[in-house]
Formats: sequence, C-alpha cells, structure tokens
Amino acid sequence: MRPLPLLVCDDSAMARKQLIRALPADALFEITQATNGLEGLAAIRAGQGAIVLLDLTMPELDGFGVLAQLQDDGLPCQVIVVSGDVQDEAIRRAKALGAKAFIKKPADPLQLSAALSALGILIPLNSASQSLAEYADGLPDVSFRDAFREVANVAMGRAAELLGRVLGVFIKLPIPNVNILEVGELHMALAEAQHGESLTAICQGYIGGGVAGEALLIFHDAEIDTVATLLKTHLDESAKLEMLLDLASIIIGACLNGLSEQLMINLSQSHPLVLGQHCPIEDLIRINQRRWKRTLAVEISYGLEDQDIRFDLMLLFTEDSVPRLQKQLDLLIDG
Repeated sequence: MRPLPLLVCDDSAMARKQLIRALPADALFEITQATNGLEGLAAIRAGQGAIVLLDLTMPELDGFGVLAQLQDDGLPCQVIVVSGDVQDEAIRRAKALGAKAFIKKPADPLQLSAALSALGILIPLNSASQSLAEYADGLPDVSFRDAFREVANVAMGRAAELLGRVLGVFIKLPIPNVNILEVGELHMALAEAQHGESLTAICQGYIGGGVAGEALLIFHDAEIDTVATLLKTHLDESAKLEMLLDLASIIIGACLNGLSEQLMINLSQSHPLVLGQHCPIEDLIRINQRRWKRTLAVEISYGLEDQDIRFDLMLLFTEDSVPRLQKQLDLLIDG
C-alpha cells in the first residue's frame, strides 16, 4: 500500500507534535507539516494533503480561510478540524465550510482514530493507543514559549466558549502572546492595551503546586454600556461594576481551569478585585508598580464579532513559577 498524504496544519509546534503522536500507529501516512494556512494550501495543491488536520487560529490565513479557499478551488481533500476554539458557532461554521469532523484540542487519540475511520481509512482496532514511533524523526522541536502558548491557546478557547454563551455573540480569538517581561516592558504592554482610553481593571490572584501569579482583565470604559446591552440589562454605576466582576470571574476562571487541567496543577483562585476604575493606564501602573516585577506574561485580547468591543486579559506568572511550569510542560512535550 502507498502511504496516504496527510497534512498537519497548525502554527504551534507543540500542537503538531501532539497530533502526530495521536495518529494511529498502524496507519500508513506520509506526513507533511505546515505552520499557517498559506503554507497549508500550498502543500494541498502539491498533493501533500489528501487528509488535512487543520487548526482554526493561525497567522497569515486562519482555518476558516483555508476551508473557504478549498471550497472555492474545488481541491480534493478531506479536512478534520482540530482546534482550541470550541464555540458551537466555530464548529458550525467549520462544518458548513466542508470540514468532515471537529475535534477539540488536545486531540484524543481515540477520537482522532474514529474520525479517520469515518473517512474510510482502515484503522486497526489496537492502534489508537500506540505511539507513532516510526515518525519520531519528523516530530518538531518544541520550545518552552511555544508549548506554553499552545496550552494558553486551549485554555483561552474554553474561556471564549463560556463568554460567548453568556453574551450571545461569537468571540474572535487571537494568537496568545507569551513573553518574559521586565517591569518596564510590562508597563509598555499595558499602555498599548489602553489606546488612550480610560479603563477599569480587575485582577484575580492564583496559587498552587509551586505556581503563583495574578490575572489582569482590562475593560475599556467606552464599551461597558454596550456589554450591558448584550446582557439585556440597564445598570447604574454600582451594578455595572458588579457585572464586570462577574465577567472577570467567568473569563479568568475558565482560563485558569483550562491551564490547571492541562498542566495537572491545582490552582486556587482568590476573589476578583478592582485595581482601578475609570482611570488612565498611567494611574493603574503608578498605583500597582510595586506588585508587578519581572514576570511571565500571557497576553490575550478577546474580540466580539460585529461589535467594537475587546477584553484584554493578561496572565502574569511570577518568575519563581517558571521552573515548575517548565517541568509540567516537559511532561506534555515528551509525552
């Protein structure tokens, strides 16, 4: 039998490595990897993607764009979407654009095997739990930053699914930024999130298993009334603040729970607190400058489709947390 051309299209080396490892060991594939949608389309056009395992959130061209182009060009391939964006609307859109199946990240080997079998690919019954040792040489190298970005991506998607249900809108997901920031760089990142607007900032601390930090969620004051309208409520000043605290609990809580589950660390969360209300970013930095030191920062900006609204979330891990995070990520990377 000739190997079946299979394309793994995902910007994360961690995700590609996990997917290749999740493939049934006894199936005969010729595997190609692509790091964005444009690379993926080029590989498919070159005959390297009879089967495509496709991420949705990617640079250059996202998964929705790839699916739309495949339809427009009539390219002969079968697509299984494997994504951290688990919103019902994301699943509906992907399937409407021709995806044969949708699997949430990180991909379960049994679900992947079942999806491949549904495409007519013969999978031995005992192969789903085996490792793909013969493809070990083709597995990508995964850095700490890439691995943590992928873990954050999955957690971010779970938070978006919950937020979208609460607000009744589709949440546009970014690619998370992960960086070690000195205090001055953190201030610059916060200033960039403001864009000259007054804001309300809410923080929530977390600790557990050798990891500690705090989440910072920034709401732009000009958007708060629109958020209240989406929730079909008319609020006074006190009730608006309560609404923001509730939203912060939803977004931050879901994100941290997603991280805890993947990293196998139990993170206890404090109650959300208001750091600053209706203030410029300079005041927020000045008030809190002693608490923000050198930190591992995850930056996520949720956008609401058809609304000029975004929620800027930063997960700030203490420098002392990095060795424990590295250890847990190594377990995921090396499997």
